[in-house]
Amino acid sequence: MKPSVILYKTLPDDLLQRLEEHFSVTQVKNLRPETVSQHAEAFAQAEGLLGSSEKVDAALLEKMPKLRATSTVSVGYDNFDVEALNARRVLLMHTPTVLTETVADTVMALVLSTARRVVEVAERVKAGEWTKSIGPDWFGTDVHHKTLGIVGMGRIGMALAQRAHFGFGMPILYNARRQHPQAEERFNARYCDLDTLLQEADFVCLILP
Repeated sequence: MKPSVILYKTLPDDLLQRLEEHFSVTQVKNLRPETVSQHAEAFAQAEGLLGSSEKVDAALLEKMPKLRATSTVSVGYDNFDVEALNARRVLLMHTPTVLTETVADTVMALVLSTARRVVEVAERVKAGEWTKSIGPDWFGTDVHHKTLGIVGMGRIGMALAQRAHFGFGMPILYNARRQHPQAEERFNARYCDLDTLLQEADFVCLILP
């Protein structure tokens, strides 16, 4: 008999099929009390709980006495009552690297759009104000070879440094709880205190929890 799992997140068909090969899956829309009551027997028998963005607290765990493991399809797990999970010896899993590259892409896009005033100029275009040369005041500034300051050199900080260093030739300054030898070796990044970083960097990115 397959272990029972509650799934409260929509999955692509291929992933759902793989899940159903190994588990008896009950799909629900959310973890609200009325939903749990509606599927009370399934929750009572479930050994696994899979989804994201819903609150998993002691009250829910009371309804799931057989729960052994829960997993969130997300980086953060602040919606889980970790203390309650530990008290019941329920394993909590998450996907810490799933958005590393995506966030680094987005941060680099923000640097570029800020430097080149992309949003402001786009608004002028939509308002019909770009009818002639707008002049150098609206050109913004170059990004290549400017100094990037990164506060927090974790996975995302490293991915951002890679884009800035190799893609735009940017010198990298960084501040973190400890020095990061790999960042210094790969990107020639320089560790410094926060005051120095703020004084010397042309762009500052906060990559912090």
